[in-house]
Amino acid sequence: MALDHGLIDWIAEALAAEGVVTHRRMMGGATLYLDGTVFAIVGGDGGLWFKGDAESDATWDAAGCARFTHERGDGTIASMNYRRAPEDCYDDAEAAREWALLGVAAGRRAPAKKKPSSRRKRASS
Repeated sequence: MALDHGLIDWIAEALAAEGVVTHRRMMGGATLYLDGTVFAIVGGDGGLWFKGDAESDATWDAAGCARFTHERGDGTIASMNYRRAPEDCYDDAEAAREWALLGVAAGRRAPAKKKPSSRRKRASS
């Protein structure tokens, strides 16, 4: 399926007062960033998933937002710490903004990924 640019634009518009939303394609979908902080993914099926964490899990659970799962090559099911966006995010800009900001907060709390070391071997003289 094609990437839903309309959905990405919708979320970007809902967050316009908060900063700049960008995206990067990945596995048929896209990862969304607000000013460089990852906060959501848009699946190739048009599904919207906001980043979650231990601090926000209770809020996502109370709203009945399922955790993102996928099947691995070996047939086991794995999950990622993203939650299905509530239905009102698709037609209510204020709801989209509020839920997206919960994902942004989780993204900001996440530890920074370490970049691989680029140590060079020193030649002995």
